Order: sequence, then C-alpha cells, then structure tokens
Amino acid sequence: MSKYFITAIILMMVFISTPLPCKAEDIPDANNRFTFEIYQKLTHGKEDKNLFFSPFSIISAMVMTYEGARGQTKEEMEKVFHFPVDDKARREGFLKLINEINKKDKKYELHTANALWAEKSYKFLEDYLKTVERYYHGKATNVGFIDPSEREQAVSMINSWVLGHTNGKIKDIIKPQAVSQDTRLILTNAIYFKGKWKLQFDKKLTKDDDFKVTADKKIKVPMMRMAMKGFNDYPEFNYAETDELQALELPYEGEELSMLILLPKGNLENLEKTLSYEKIEGIKRSLSLRLVELYLPRFKFETEYSLNSVFAEMGMPTAFSNFADFSGMDGTKKLKIDKVIHKAFVEVNEEGTEAAAATAVVMVTKSALNEPKKPVVFRADHPFIFIIQHNKTGAILFIGRVYEPK
Repeated sequence: MSKYFITAIILMMVFISTPLPCKAEDIPDANNRFTFEIYQKLTHGKEDKNLFFSPFSIISAMVMTYEGARGQTKEEMEKVFHFPVDDKARREGFLKLINEINKKDKKYELHTANALWAEKSYKFLEDYLKTVERYYHGKATNVGFIDPSEREQAVSMINSWVLGHTNGKIKDIIKPQAVSQDTRLILTNAIYFKGKWKLQFDKKLTKDDDFKVTADKKIKVPMMRMAMKGFNDYPEFNYAETDELQALELPYEGEELSMLILLPKGNLENLEKTLSYEKIEGIKRSLSLRLVELYLPRFKFETEYSLNSVFAEMGMPTAFSNFADFSGMDGTKKLKIDKVIHKAFVEVNEEGTEAAAATAVVMVTKSALNEPKKPVVFRADHPFIFIIQHNKTGAILFIGRVYEPK
C-alpha cells in the first residue's frame, strides 16, 4: 500500500505502563529534556560547526503530528518527546505555555504560530482538526498539492506565512522539490524573538580581538565588553563556576527571558558529552550575583536541519515507514511523515538578540555567595554554548553553540 506524506516544518529565529497524573508544568520539563537529547544527536560528528535550533519550535510542530498518531507510532513519539500520555494534561499544558509565551504587554517581541496546510481533496477527521486548532492554535488551510500548478502556489503560500511570522528572517523553508503529488499535509511552526539586554553593551568598547577556534586556529572577531559607567565599573550578573565551566546569565529587558552562557574551561566537546537536563538544572540552582568583567563576541548565523534520521535514531523510526499509523488524522493508515525540516536564525549584538526558527512536517501517503570586591572575568573568546530561556516557565526556547563567530 502506498503512503501519503506529512511534512512538518519548524522555523526559529533569535535577535541578540499506566501513566501517572500529569500537570501543565510537565510540558516545559518535556521540552527541556528533549532539548539536550536532540542536542547530542545534532552535534555528533559535527564538532567544528556552529549550531542553533529551537526545541520549542520542533516540539510544537511534532505535538500536532503526535495528536494523530496511534499504536506503536504514538508510543515511539511519546518516548522521544517525553509527551504526557494524558490527553487533558498534554493539551492544556501546551495551551498554557503557548498563551504565556504569546502574551501581550511585554518589553520584548516573542511570538509563536502554528498552521496546517491540507490537501483540499483529502478527508481529514474533524475531531483532529478541531483539537489542533483549540489547543495548539493551528488553523487548517486547504491547498492543492496534487495538481502541479496548484502545488507551486501552495509552496509559495506556506513560505510567505513563515516569512511573515519570523519578521522576514526565515526564507524558503519549503523547496518546491520537497512537495509532491503524494503530499497530503504540511504542519508548520514558527517562533520569533527580539529582545534588548537589560544592560546593553557600549558599542564604543567593542574592539576586534582574538577568538581561539581551536588550539591551532585564531580569528579576529568584534568582541563586546560590558561596563556600566566607567571603565572599571562592572555590572552584576548571576554567575556560577565549576571545575569544567563558567556559567553566566544575561537577562533581557523585563527579565522574563534570559540567555545562559556555558563557557568551558577546557575543550567544548568534553563539556557537550556530559550536557544534560539534570546538569543544566544544577547549574541554574547554583547561580548567584557576582560582579563580572564580561567579554562576548558579536555573532550572526543561520542553520538548517533535516530531522528524519535524527528522530529515527532517537527511537521513532515507525513514523517515517510504511508501518506508520496516523489514523487519528484521517481514519486510515495511509499517512506517514516524509520530511521534518527545521531552519533557524540568530543574531547577538550590543543591543540584544534576534532569533527565529521554523519547523515543517510533511506527511505523505504512507544560595548567594559573599561578593568579592574584584570581579570575575568571563571572557568568551573560545567556543561556547548559549541557551535562551523563558524564566517564568523554565522552557528553553533556543539553544546554540558558537564554534566560530560570523
């Protein structure tokens, strides 16, 4: 039996057994556990590359796909994404988090959007479409994938939607060749963030300086320096230190979001091997205010990932096979996931951060310390990890690795 395709696209952008009862708070926890598991997969064998993605964008697109999964397909997805099995808890948890992230009257720009693009001649279950719209704000639009001329128009419409919801940062996430006459559904998520630092860097203090990419390679980069009033008047930031790293939290204006920077004392690869949800939570608990002399490079880069093989390696191969069961979408077993595409953009400068990301899924037929007088020096002049988090919920919205600032 042939299978029709589902495609999921996730976009992101940043500027500077019997289940136990579940709570809404479990969704940020699921998101964060997934973050570090997929981070390990995306960095494996690519130790010399910049990395940036939005786990929240990915998980938002995939939960809409999961709502239609059944049997082994559903069980595998539950394990990979740590979704609560309880429908009520999962749906209300996501709805609460989506509403919190998209609330109005804030000192920064942060919004997410979900959408479904359905082949107009294909019958999807009304219950599925209503569930996705009610709990994930994913409204379905009927388009034509079967007819070549209509297919081109559908691709253009989807790309325009993504472009608009990422403030023009994510372009052409869907290539024409990614869609075929077998495509039946494309699910998209877009996330955009633009925030100013609570304490901005003085552009006059930014100077070209060495960035040690490796022991044998140095490059010149615009290195920002943080000072408040005078040259030796240092700011206070949440800071922690262990034998293997320095950690620094930079709040954005309004202090509802922040960037957590992990600067290894040795090799970044060694730090990444032990990176986990539990480790990050421990670091966050140990943060305390310190005077800091801060050096951070300006950087801007884009990334794009095809996640099919990554998800299969993580434990959900069935969704991409002819044994896939997405009968919760259409009442049949004709659908399988064809492609999962994620594209992201990040820029960090003296004023703050801008970031965006998008994900698409294509479906086809089948405690405080005593403060010292002298500041600690936090000099990010070698590869490091950064995390942008929503402080109220604890959800990680973006994560990246700066290997070579550009």
